[in-house]
Parts: sequence; structure tokens; C-alpha cells
Amino acid sequence: MLMPKREKFRRQHRGRNRGKAWRGQEVSFGEYGMKAVNCGWISSRQIEAARVALTRHMKRQGKVWIRIFPHKSLTEHSAETRMGGGKGAPSEHVAVVKPGAILFEVDGVTEAVAKEAMRLASHKLPVQTHFVYRDRKGVPE
Repeated sequence: MLMPKREKFRRQHRGRNRGKAWRGQEVSFGEYGMKAVNCGWISSRQIEAARVALTRHMKRQGKVWIRIFPHKSLTEHSAETRMGGGKGAPSEHVAVVKPGAILFEVDGVTEAVAKEAMRLASHKLPVQTHFVYRDRKGVPE
């Protein structure tokens, strides 16, 4: 599963997830992409489950790019712990996703295969998604 190599000395706050993504909005590497419609946190387990669903449907053909990374750590106290005692230990890592962010990209397969693979992968994620294409300005179809 994806996780940062190391973290700073302080634990993160939860923060707010408002506004639209202002980076990573265009399909840059592949021909097809999966774009987030709403905001949310995607855990490293969910990213891995979506990646497995993508590659299995594509029968390991083509190439997959994962455009999000779980930088944010979530903390958790152990069960039946009394109040106080500071912030809990890091339990998992999540990627903060805003509307418009590209989550996955695919290339080297047909449009029908890519669309179905993205549909299967989107069921593993807690955010709504759209299937998008690379901008084909000036390219004859």
C-alpha cells in the first residue's frame, strides 16, 4: 500500500476540504482518465483496491498511472482509552481529493476496455467519478 517514507515531527489536523482542485485537472500521461466529481478522503487501501480492479480488467495490458498519493495521516486512540493523553498514534494514510482532480489514467487499451475498467475501479472509491478523455485538439479521429 502507498504511504509516505517519513513524516514530520507533528501529527496533522483534519483540516477542511473545500473548493475545487487547481492542479492535476487534465489527463497528462495516458489517453483516458478518471476524474473526481466531489471531495473526500481516499485511503491507501481504497487506492490499491481500485488499482487492482483496473489492472485485472485490462488483463495487465496497457499502462496505469495513479495520480493521487496518501500524504495525510489519520490518528486513532486504542479502544477503551480514557480522555486525555494527547493525540493518538497514526493508524492510516489518506489522499485528500477535491472535485476536478484526476485520480487514475490509462493508456494502451481500447476505449471500451478503459471505460469498463474505470467503472469497476470507481466502485472501490468513496467519491463519485467521471470517465474523461485526453484533449484531442487538432487530432483527426
